[in-house]
Amino acid sequence: MALESVGTPSLWVGFTLFVLLMLALDLGVFHRRAREVGAREALLWTAVWIGLALLFNAGIYHWFGAERALEFLTGYLIEKALSVDNIFVFIVIFSMFALPARLQHTVLFWGILGALVMRALFIFAGAALLQQFHWVIYLFGVFLVYTGGKLLFQGEGEVHPERNPLVRLFRRFVPSVGEYREGRFTVVEGGKRYATPLLLVLVAVEATDIVFAVDSIPAIFAITTDPFIVYTSNIFAILGLRALYFALADMMGAFPYLKSGLALVLVFVGGKMLVSGVFTIPILVSLGVVVLLLGGSVAASWLFPPRKG
Repeated sequence: MALESVGTPSLWVGFTLFVLLMLALDLGVFHRRAREVGAREALLWTAVWIGLALLFNAGIYHWFGAERALEFLTGYLIEKALSVDNIFVFIVIFSMFALPARLQHTVLFWGILGALVMRALFIFAGAALLQQFHWVIYLFGVFLVYTGGKLLFQGEGEVHPERNPLVRLFRRFVPSVGEYREGRFTVVEGGKRYATPLLLVLVAVEATDIVFAVDSIPAIFAITTDPFIVYTSNIFAILGLRALYFALADMMGAFPYLKSGLALVLVFVGGKMLVSGVFTIPILVSLGVVVLLLGGSVAASWLFPPRKG
């Protein structure tokens, strides 16, 4: 199975430099000091990241045509929707470790920087597998249908970051101090270096992102097998995740049916993979289904809120 890509070496390098520049501006200019991010600022940054993604999508349409542009837009919407689950887990992690609000942006910045590297590794590994073994796409499909069904029918289970093997291993082998030291991940005391709880929070964030990547990467390969489109749509969704967290952290309870919508999206893209050998679902249809499922779940949350108790 040949994977045709619109990404030339110059495009890969240019996009990577753009991402690094935006991250440098974010941390080095706009958020140089650790402070609490307000809802208004978070909404502004969310709009900036979405606007940049749409501008990039317009560029793809101009240079590579409507089909590639629709693939990017559909993939971006799926990844953006799936990233909402990350926000649930971030809230739990920050609450469990009593992370001060002024330090949350620092953790999310470095956590998302690590996620960019891990997602790139996952994407290139997935592309290599699909190129050498086309039947892997059916394994991806089964996995997504199973994951979506499990998410749809399971109850609101609790998340326990402290049970993550990586977090438990960290606590066992890394000498640590018990209190936060502002934005520092390590400190030196008595000639020895110790980790602060801030580093442990970062480890928990990175470990949970690995789990989410296992779900999201197969989902985007159901839309397109172009590594450049997969990578850029995924990265744009992740780049806006930090701002989206601060914008929505206090509003998550307003969308009780969103998780069901996400589950149905996973089932749909998994089913698309499973029938890809005999029937190809047009990308425009895929985009319409994703928008309908996500928009319908949000509308249902507003129109038919579940009764308390």
